[in-house]
Amino acid sequence: MVKFSKELEAQLIPEWKEAFLNYWQLKKQIKRIRLSRKPKQSPHDAPFSDFFSIFDPIRHLAAKLSSRFRNSADNTEPVLVEIKSVQAEEEEDAEETYETELLQLFSEEDEVKYFFERLDEELEKVSQFYKAKEAEFLERADVLNKQFQILLDLKRMLNNRRGKNSSNATSLSSFNSSSTRSSGLSDNMCNDCEVTDRIPQTVTDEIITTLEKNGVNFIGLATRLKTKKGKARTALRIDIPATTPIRGISMAMSGLWEDLINCSSFKKDAMGDFINKRKIQCAEKMIRGAFVEFYRGLGLLKTYRSLNMIALTKILKKFDKVADRQASGDYLKRVKGTPFISSDTVGRLMDQVESSFTKHFADNDRKKAMKFLQPQPQKDSHSLTFFVGLFTGCFVTLFIMYAILVHLSGMFSHGGPTIYMETFYPIFSMFALMSLHLFMYGCNLFMWKATRINYNFIFELSPKTSLKSRSAFLLCTSFMTLVVGAMVLHLILESSGFSTRQLDALPGILLLVFIALLICPINIFYRQTRYFFLGVLRNIVFSPFCKVVMVDFFMADQLTSQIPLLRHMETATCYLLAGSFKTHRYEACNSGRLYRQFAYAISFAPYYWRAMQCARRWFDESDPNQLANLGKYVSAMVAAGARLTYAQQPTYLWMIIVLVTSVAATIYQLYWDFVKDWGFLNPNSRNPWLRDDLILKNKFIYYISIAVNVFLRVAWVETVMRFNIGMIESRLLNFSLAALEVIRRGHWNFYRIENEHLNNVGKFRAVKAVPLPFRETDSDG
Repeated sequence: MVKFSKELEAQLIPEWKEAFLNYWQLKKQIKRIRLSRKPKQSPHDAPFSDFFSIFDPIRHLAAKLSSRFRNSADNTEPVLVEIKSVQAEEEEDAEETYETELLQLFSEEDEVKYFFERLDEELEKVSQFYKAKEAEFLERADVLNKQFQILLDLKRMLNNRRGKNSSNATSLSSFNSSSTRSSGLSDNMCNDCEVTDRIPQTVTDEIITTLEKNGVNFIGLATRLKTKKGKARTALRIDIPATTPIRGISMAMSGLWEDLINCSSFKKDAMGDFINKRKIQCAEKMIRGAFVEFYRGLGLLKTYRSLNMIALTKILKKFDKVADRQASGDYLKRVKGTPFISSDTVGRLMDQVESSFTKHFADNDRKKAMKFLQPQPQKDSHSLTFFVGLFTGCFVTLFIMYAILVHLSGMFSHGGPTIYMETFYPIFSMFALMSLHLFMYGCNLFMWKATRINYNFIFELSPKTSLKSRSAFLLCTSFMTLVVGAMVLHLILESSGFSTRQLDALPGILLLVFIALLICPINIFYRQTRYFFLGVLRNIVFSPFCKVVMVDFFMADQLTSQIPLLRHMETATCYLLAGSFKTHRYEACNSGRLYRQFAYAISFAPYYWRAMQCARRWFDESDPNQLANLGKYVSAMVAAGARLTYAQQPTYLWMIIVLVTSVAATIYQLYWDFVKDWGFLNPNSRNPWLRDDLILKNKFIYYISIAVNVFLRVAWVETVMRFNIGMIESRLLNFSLAALEVIRRGHWNFYRIENEHLNNVGKFRAVKAVPLPFRETDSDG
């Protein structure tokens, strides 16, 4: 049977852990009470204390009956504790606190008195936190209800317009059908929200007044322009966040178009007088997402309340057992009046959300609504473990077979064929590095789950569709089995006398299979994860044009560690294109002018994307730390460019430039790793040179991790030392260094997300803030 303390540890909300009743500390205090109440043995009884008497059970039963007889002499149960309301005399509006007063039995026992003082403090902490969160959710409910009413008014306005103007019936019915489809909670509804398919609308003064009361902001042409017939014309602004590149570019163009209309002769024609139907669809999707997140927050608060109630009951029962008195009944009877226990606000709000969501977003289908309000996380299947083991065994077997074939063919021996390392090495090493990174991500997922780091909340992933560690390991092992199998087949076909042109098809087919699986529209092989990955890559490439979220810059950081993989992709693409044009000029893929220039672009690209993300975050958040972070990636670009130039022009001048730029960039990166990303090197921390809060119990692991990160950060020294080795050894050394960088990134990932999680814990952030579409009237200045 699992102890309640372990159950509580497993079920409590990680971000609110500090606000929970400290069950473990109170249990220690009860243990002290038990030790203090243990009778002391007299010296005369010590020699006989180890012997058992047959009269001991009789004596124990008689003592127990005597105690019950004394307690039942009076009809009323003696009151042991009393909870008194305490309020500051100076402030009339001061919040009430609750204090326990020991009335009879335990007034002279210090340990018991201290226990109830601690219990009062813990109950007060829980009550105040619950009261603050309840007020916060009530405020959110008001804002959300206001936004929801605006949405209903807009949809009602369009429906009324459809009935009055038959010429617009077709386009409006199209809008209503799309709105009906949006009730099905499609996740891809806002991918093209900013297209120019717009419906001219004439809004009456009465509807405008109603919307303005609800907080709709009319700007630009929203001034009450008049048409030729004297009717009011308006343009409605709906704030859709630029979370995608298309949306960001469209928002910029929309702003320029509004300025052009307001400042030109077009104004008199009111060309911009429209309501964008797709924006209303996006607004509906945003409000629906806000409902889901709001309901999730209410569920967390309800869980918080129930777990604390159970913990309070359990700890009082333990006290009764140790003290041999029934104090829990009196205590619970008197704390039932506290808002923490008596309030029904959370349950009432949850019922209202369920009712509204079912009616307006799920076609009155409660079962369908609850699937979105309470998404169930995927359960780990034991069959995944079987397939992971199966593919791991296949991978090991094929790799051993490959090593034997390489040894027999003399592929890597001195004097052996070098064409293999020039052509096929970049292709296969590209897949190997990709699989290694996926394996490290699987290790990260496993460790985050084991340490209860809420990575789904940090990355804003749905628990229903997010990738689990077993799934990541399955993808990694199956993919590596396919790659090594292709390498074995390639060697077998080459030894069988197949021509080079025929063998070129094998890595090309492997690359096409990978691309086909990545973009496959069929709902197989983790389609939602694949498409989410492609969406993140799109946001990274178009970084300045979309809002940057945690998962975007986290993935961009991964790309900065995969520059060798991107270089291998360049080589593989060049080689396969040369083969398709039947030229096979391998020197063009090594020393060609265009190839060398493109190598600079590929080496700069991940740092450039990350720098643009920092610039966008500085623009959105006005945080000067983002400019400092941008400088880190600029220094990394300079160092990467210097190393590339030194590889082509190995002179002493360029060697000095490489040393200066690389040392500066490395110090910059190490400082940012330890101080900003990991939160370490705090001299005033209670954990020397770490941070105050740590998740791993063994602090020595953190010091080892700091040393490992420093060692792997200076791997660039190999590019300066210029070891006098052959081409094969050089290729293998470069692959090993690239693999070490991937391992360093996986190692870095754990502590980066650990620090982010602890920051959320410190600020009690367990529910994300969903942006809402309609701007308040007075917020626009």
